[in-house]
Amino acid sequence: MATHFGKEGVVTAGGTGIGELTGYTLETTSDVVEDTQLSDSTKSFVSGRTSFSGTLEMSYDETDSPQQTLTAGSSIAFVLLPEGNSSGDETFTGSGIVTGMSVNVTLDGITTRSVTFQGTGALTRGTV
Repeated sequence: MATHFGKEGVVTAGGTGIGELTGYTLETTSDVVEDTQLSDSTKSFVSGRTSFSGTLEMSYDETDSPQQTLTAGSSIAFVLLPEGNSSGDETFTGSGIVTGMSVNVTLDGITTRSVTFQGTGALTRGTV
């Protein structure tokens, strides 16, 4: 079984790597629709439509142009690479809308940026 360090992860937005990335999450979901018949003694369900969303975490860098494009309401095309970007590594490719962007400042910490997005259309799994 292969395991990977988080430091291998890469995210590109608009074809360019996002600088100062510290982490991200990707969540995929599926609707579940009941298809139980009146005569059934137990409920049954079928899979419905799928969707995806996520969060990007990074150290704030006002000179990083991909970071600057991640503003609420903007559309993004992205590739999430949890294993890195070497040949054969898995990829998740899709488009989405930035639903929120926050800048987090603390007295004794690194200033960070957090971006949330909602996927639009299909999320495609592939390899580099």
